[in-house]
Amino acid sequence: MSEVFDVEAFVERQVEEIRRAVGDAKALIAVSGGVDSTTSAVLTHRAIGDNLICVFIDDNFMRLGEPQRVKRILSSPPLGLPVKVLDERERFMEALRGLRDAEEKRKAFRETFYRVLGETAEREGCTYLVQGTIKADIVETVGGIKTQHNILEQIGIDPVERFGFKVIEPVKALYKHQVREVARYLGAPPEVSERQPFPGPGLSVRVVGEIRAEKLEELKRATAAVEEGLKGIGAAQYFAAIFDEAYEEEGGEVQEEAASILGIPATRVRARTLRDRGTGIFEGRRAYGSVLTVSAEDPQGRTLELEWGRMRRLQSALQERHREFTHILYRIDGREEGDYLIAVRAVKTKDFITAEVAEAPWSLLKATAAEILEACPKVSGVYFDITPKPPATIEFE
Repeated sequence: MSEVFDVEAFVERQVEEIRRAVGDAKALIAVSGGVDSTTSAVLTHRAIGDNLICVFIDDNFMRLGEPQRVKRILSSPPLGLPVKVLDERERFMEALRGLRDAEEKRKAFRETFYRVLGETAEREGCTYLVQGTIKADIVETVGGIKTQHNILEQIGIDPVERFGFKVIEPVKALYKHQVREVARYLGAPPEVSERQPFPGPGLSVRVVGEIRAEKLEELKRATAAVEEGLKGIGAAQYFAAIFDEAYEEEGGEVQEEAASILGIPATRVRARTLRDRGTGIFEGRRAYGSVLTVSAEDPQGRTLELEWGRMRRLQSALQERHREFTHILYRIDGREEGDYLIAVRAVKTKDFITAEVAEAPWSLLKATAAEILEACPKVSGVYFDITPKPPATIEFE
């Protein structure tokens, strides 16, 4: 890519390349409503018209009302993509049942995803699969940071032999901001072109650890609260993740260090390591490490409101001393009873290779936490992830 990205030339070139590659054959694409898959679908539709079959796979890991919303937006003008919704919720839940390890979950999702697509391609007579793979996906998977569900040939999996189709990736040379430029040029509505990224495996990678129906439903409600509450802070991505409230250890050296960094007595600080781990990056490679929760109180016993400078010092000092922590979470609000905790994540980034924490006002974080606690009766605490990328990945799994 040259420094000046020529959108018009890119579109013309890709449409012609797709037309030449596919010819008179039929192609299949699984659209999510996100900018990557939608842009790939529109480019392919321009190239081969009705020989493109568009499906939305309802895997049960979508946000509330998402299948119906995506079908409506993509099927309506100006995009006019004929989208079919496939109900595969039970199949995906069964495939991931009992799994806690992040990579095992991603791989099980990928296997199920491509089995569904392979069966659909055979049923529809499709020879080609179109995917919205972008450059960041390839960098992270080939670099071993995490498995992206839409990466096959780059990691040595032959899609023809394994799943029965050839893969076309119209936007794999582009970063996210360039894909958005193409989407705007193609006339995609802002709900698509400006939509924040959503992982291919959906909420399955935001249900940290084992996926259970109750835990997933709590996350869906928390996600709605976060997306509504933080939509005005200018973050590139903002979302909720859910953990079982189960800890490996607490207190000790880390608690003393956190208190010293914050300049308050250790009796007003609580530091605990969650049982389920989170993905991070260390020396350019994937690091599967511990998630640390920190809570602090003021002299009146209320949650200590930290200005951003103190949050950054807390995060950087602790992770400099403790490389085993991939994410550090700071408590916003909570209650005594509950089975789960919610981690709110908000980042600013251009290329998604690196990211900074978005500095949401404390009052907004408190209001969002209150909405989560009201909507999610099984949640005991709401935390804010204060970790940049690196050392954390944007997603927890």
